[in-house]
Amino acid sequence: MNCPANAHALPASFSPSRPWWRHAVVACLALVVGAGLASAAPAPLRAGMIGLDTSHVPAFVKLFNDPNAPADLAGVRIVAGYPGGTDMPASKNRVQKFTETVRAAGVEIVDSIPKLLEKVDVVFIESVDGRIHLQEAIPVILAGKPLFIDKPAAGTLADAVAIYELAKKHNVPCFSSSSLRFTPAIAELSKKAELGRIVGAMSWGPCDYEPGTPDLFFYGIHGVEPLFALLGRGCESVTRVHTKDVDVVSGTWQDGRVATYRGFRKVKGGFGLVAFGTESFAPAAPGSLGGYRGLCVEIARFFRTRQAPVSAEETLEVLAFMEAADESKRQGGKAVTIASVLAKARTEAAGKLPR
Repeated sequence: MNCPANAHALPASFSPSRPWWRHAVVACLALVVGAGLASAAPAPLRAGMIGLDTSHVPAFVKLFNDPNAPADLAGVRIVAGYPGGTDMPASKNRVQKFTETVRAAGVEIVDSIPKLLEKVDVVFIESVDGRIHLQEAIPVILAGKPLFIDKPAAGTLADAVAIYELAKKHNVPCFSSSSLRFTPAIAELSKKAELGRIVGAMSWGPCDYEPGTPDLFFYGIHGVEPLFALLGRGCESVTRVHTKDVDVVSGTWQDGRVATYRGFRKVKGGFGLVAFGTESFAPAAPGSLGGYRGLCVEIARFFRTRQAPVSAEETLEVLAFMEAADESKRQGGKAVTIASVLAKARTEAAGKLPR
């Protein structure tokens, strides 16, 4: 829209004190500024999804592609998806259903990762089977596309090390997280002044296994990651008590703090978390640990800024905690150091990277 062509030709009788002239000038300026802002607004980043076999896929598409999405989500639009899938029951039994759901929502479905990479600026790896995350991540990283990897980052600690080392080599932003890390309840706990300094935490939740991956990688990660969200890095050793229906995994931090995760398979219930401070303790409100919005806001910010909200080092320590839990189980509950499992994984990772 343009101002009147002769708006600059002011008559001799013009006086700034006359209200209608003031209104006309303000209106023209508003049109010019508004047009400038509209033209300066960046187009949404085109996002692609690899692996359409998890319930996160339709949930994320609904959040990001909502035409009325708030500003913290509106800068990303999911435009293409590659179904993928493996022989894992959680994958093969759901991939067709979720693929059709997002197709109906307007997402273009492609038949290969290279074709997807041609159409997008940024990438989600959503495959529910972490065993294939490394092979999916390699072409994305080599293409230079910023990458979010849904939990777990990989099917083994060594694969995760390889992903992050390759991303660092090619200067490609990459991060991974459980959605629970970014629920408002955890942020509220971490800022509770009445707790004093947080010296420990306990979490709990469902802990089903998937064959072929470490026990806690598939679902236990949702209970482990909140411990690191509260305590940060610095876990030194891990012990695990295992029975048919329950896992109790405790980590000891370098400064003496202790955090414990209790995973159950028969108890009905959701996730829970308690923070222990030097002055008091406090639980997360019942039912408050869930939802995807917090994670999606962080993903959108990451894609826009290329700054990961969780460092590679912390994510690898979360995975090392869970890998050490498996090693403790194999050793009958003995303490296993984080350093020992990370050293082994780094050695194995060296043989997994492309030459």
